[in-house]
Amino acid sequence: MKDALDYPINPAAYQWTGRFMRFLRRVLRVNIKLHHDEGQIESGDIFVFNHFARFETFIPQYLFWEHCGAYCRSIADHALFRPGDRFGSYLKGVGAVPNDHPHLLALLAAEILRGRKVIVFPEGGMVKDRQVLDGSGQYSIYSRSAAHRRKQHSGAAVIALALEVFKQAVLNAASAGDENRLESWRRILGLPDRATLLARAERPTLIVPANITFYPMRVRGNPLLHGVELFNRGISPRLREELLIEGNILLKDTDMDIRLGNPVRAANFWNERERRLVNERAVRLGGLQDAFTTHADRADRRIQANASHLQAERVRDAYMHAMYQLVTVNLSHLAALGIYELLNAGRTEVPEQEFHRILYLAVKYLQSQGAVHLHRSLRNPESYEDLPRGRCEGLEQFLRTTTHLKLIERSEGYYRFLPKLLEDHEFDLVRLENPVEVYANEVAPIQPALTAVVDAIRDAGHVSPTRLAELRFDDERRAHAWDRKAFDKPRHRGLNMLQTQNEDPEPFLFRPAQARSVGVLLAHGFLASPAEMRAFGETLSQRGFTTLGVRLKGHGTSPWDLRERTWQDWLASVRRGYEILSPLVDHVCLVGFSTGGSLCLHLASDRPEKLAGVAALAAPMRFRNRNMVFVPLVHGTNRLVKVVREHGLLAFRPNPSEHPHLNYVHMPIKALYELGRLVESVRKRLSQVACPALILQGDQDPVVDPESATLIYRAIGSPDKWLRILPSRHHGILYDNAGDTWNETLGFVERCTRLAGTLPQVLPAPQALPEGG
Repeated sequence: MKDALDYPINPAAYQWTGRFMRFLRRVLRVNIKLHHDEGQIESGDIFVFNHFARFETFIPQYLFWEHCGAYCRSIADHALFRPGDRFGSYLKGVGAVPNDHPHLLALLAAEILRGRKVIVFPEGGMVKDRQVLDGSGQYSIYSRSAAHRRKQHSGAAVIALALEVFKQAVLNAASAGDENRLESWRRILGLPDRATLLARAERPTLIVPANITFYPMRVRGNPLLHGVELFNRGISPRLREELLIEGNILLKDTDMDIRLGNPVRAANFWNERERRLVNERAVRLGGLQDAFTTHADRADRRIQANASHLQAERVRDAYMHAMYQLVTVNLSHLAALGIYELLNAGRTEVPEQEFHRILYLAVKYLQSQGAVHLHRSLRNPESYEDLPRGRCEGLEQFLRTTTHLKLIERSEGYYRFLPKLLEDHEFDLVRLENPVEVYANEVAPIQPALTAVVDAIRDAGHVSPTRLAELRFDDERRAHAWDRKAFDKPRHRGLNMLQTQNEDPEPFLFRPAQARSVGVLLAHGFLASPAEMRAFGETLSQRGFTTLGVRLKGHGTSPWDLRERTWQDWLASVRRGYEILSPLVDHVCLVGFSTGGSLCLHLASDRPEKLAGVAALAAPMRFRNRNMVFVPLVHGTNRLVKVVREHGLLAFRPNPSEHPHLNYVHMPIKALYELGRLVESVRKRLSQVACPALILQGDQDPVVDPESATLIYRAIGSPDKWLRILPSRHHGILYDNAGDTWNETLGFVERCTRLAGTLPQVLPAPQALPEGG
């Protein structure tokens, strides 16, 4: 019996697989992301996965071994294990067992007792259409071999339940002092001692549901397919489809999200009567293999057999439901659901703007559903925030595929849904012919996703600009949280731990109950965060002004984040803030400090609708530190050195800040370079500023040359402009309220409020500027 339950694993095969997988991860374009909780892999015994692509069947084993050193068992087609076949020997070495092994289930159970993991694909074959729900909403899949739909396999449940019976037998033997039985079982399993056997018996058997989601799905050719076709022109349509779809997954920048769910314990599905039957059976159990056999020659054993079958079905249904709830929802899922919901309502076309709004609202509605797992492109606002304008890479990729396949047509501002979307396609061709159907099927078990799309379709036609502004401000807060987490990895923490800022860096929006007609946009300075502007913003709000404090990209998170940003990213932050604030008020006044002042002047030169005025406080045109002239040289050297050294020669330099509780105390050289580029761009655009303008500057500013204020004042094209030089030995005149800065600025905002009623909603367009200006 020991030989029947022994099927050696070759550790060298795992070592080779590890080296090969590390090579693949470097050269291939599939981005593998394993989502799991602490200890989830270690505590799980049986891991059940969905099945969409062939190569995914060996990736979980490698990831588990890489994570905790555990060897895994899996089941493979017996045809792959031909005598003398090198690939079959490799599969055997890494833990695969042929599906015709005479003691398959008992062998896998024994491996779990030895501390190994078992990986099962209960769907059996690949479910290419991803249709896992039947017409009545029950889980089932299409079987190619049977040519009809069937339930998913219950093998994982049978193994877990049999293990629970055997473990109970071990504990009963230990309680009765039956050392002979314990020693026999220990020897068969190859465990080192009695204590290990008892420890394994006391441990619950856990089935961990898991889901693999690929995104995006591409249908155009790839080198793998072209190479096979070159040497074998007679390949079958089925093989061609698999090479195309799976080749694109491997070679064309695809995300592979592997998500582990909450463990399912099989024993929890027994009722009291069933537990008594289990105990009776455990007393009579001769060995592990007996736990998988129930002789039906007596009435009580027939009852046990029927109970075991029902128990396995209940356990199977539980982990299959959990597995399908783990789908990583992406934008293509939502677009597919939206298309079929519109078609079900009899709509064969939709205005582009309405469809974009439907998708954006669906994303926002889903974000409030904590139980839904969203793809990172739906959690990072940078990826989806421009959806209402139709500018989103995920949307463009979806449209490229669907228009290429003649599923959707774009014409005269409409998306037209073509008849092919509702045609039937062969099981082996549906991924090629209609990926929209595949996406819709894959996400169908996620009821909140469907609800979000239905609600978005209902609301898209009449959602108010105010509500959209609120949702977009929520994006600003989410973007801050995302960026903060993205730049808090181990390689960032050394520098991050040296930072001393402790004020709330989130963007803020203050909306007084009795709001005035003018709103104020506040933009903070270089290395700081919205915290620098918050106190003044509260004062503005108390005066009745709706006030929005924007966060410039790269700020309020980590100096590493700032190092990755450009001055155009900072300007985009201010522009987004303007677009959020604008629907909430009749007119907008821009107020920026230092770099924020330069950005406000830049935006004002575009003469956006509703602009009432701009105030630039300590905005730079020249710097006190003459070493700024060397920044482009150092930045260029860094770029050159990065070819051989990751972070260049001098990535950061210390920043002796006036307000270390607000600012980074290390500044990226690249960010200084970007600041210089911003100043040059603003210098070229000042003549285009046509709105009322206030320029404030401290007379002894240690950072910005006070002459900057005069240069800005003279260059601004507006006839309504004011220059104030204030007594201050510090740069931070707004935060310190130096020289009565607050009252000067408040007075300007009040003046803009009085003038706002006389200003046109849209100013004349600025003159064309040279490229780069």
